[in-house]
Amino acid sequence: MIERLRLWFRRITYSLRGGFLVRPLTIALTLGFGGALLSWLEESNPALDELVPKVLFLSHADPQVAQVILAGIAASIMTVVSIVFAILLMTLTLASMQFSPRIIVSFVRDRATQWTLGIFLGTFLYCMAALPAAHSLPQPFAPVTAVMGAILLAIICVGLLLFFIHHISQAISVNHIVDRIASETEVVMDDVMPLPRRQTHVETGDGAEPAWEKAILSNVSGYIRFVDTKRLLALATSYRVKVNIVRRVGQFVPAGVPLIMVHKGERLSAESQTEFREAVDLGPARTFQQDVEFGVLQIVDIALKAISPAVNDPTTAICCVDQLSRLLIRCASR
Repeated sequence: MIERLRLWFRRITYSLRGGFLVRPLTIALTLGFGGALLSWLEESNPALDELVPKVLFLSHADPQVAQVILAGIAASIMTVVSIVFAILLMTLTLASMQFSPRIIVSFVRDRATQWTLGIFLGTFLYCMAALPAAHSLPQPFAPVTAVMGAILLAIICVGLLLFFIHHISQAISVNHIVDRIASETEVVMDDVMPLPRRQTHVETGDGAEPAWEKAILSNVSGYIRFVDTKRLLALATSYRVKVNIVRRVGQFVPAGVPLIMVHKGERLSAESQTEFREAVDLGPARTFQQDVEFGVLQIVDIALKAISPAVNDPTTAICCVDQLSRLLIRCASR
């Protein structure tokens, strides 16, 4: 049960980590909570107002100035967020049409874009959380320190907007796209094949090929995205059997097709077969968890489209070949 939850948690973590949900949402909620907390502390301890120079606020007891600033920043930030999302969607559409629809995964996992969206949304939540603290009744109060924090965040957002436009203009360049895919593939190689190739072949076992008389069928259709080899080894040791995974990571397995072949499979019950089956994660699309071939396939797709008669861009194809040689050298040494 614990191993099942661990694999499920890994699947959910990988899916959320690569999207526009976890990191932007965490940043936004943190900044929103910070705005509410700062305004509450300032109202509880008026001495914090002295930290802000009076030249910026002639009257610390005038809530209208604070309300105008906070409301103006919140409204403008939401307009900027709409522009950012429009630029991002346009970039994804152009990149998927020009290069390959599979490279959208790399754009979605881009941390610079996630941080930019998170800070924009966080600035909006910060202003909305601090706005109720500026009130006229029962006595006038303006959260001066919180307003200064909102102004600082607005200045940061202006810089981030310029950085985001520059980042997107580089991100749609084929050289950066192919280099990013190759870098992500190298990370997968280092995880799957961490050790250098041995100079001598190591013989294991008695050399006899076992009889795979038991087949564990897949109960769902999908691509093999992750194989928990440690879990499979522990199960095989526990049940005293030998297992052979029929399909490798990245291949599609239809429901009802053998997924794992077992030697001395009569020792396995229906429940134990489910344990073996759950050590293999199947999904509707390939991922970078253990799939080295997936990164190579994306680069090849870009190269093939570049040399097609419709595009006829041999320079892009040469760039892809250069990055493929980088991956092949690393793979051959493992």
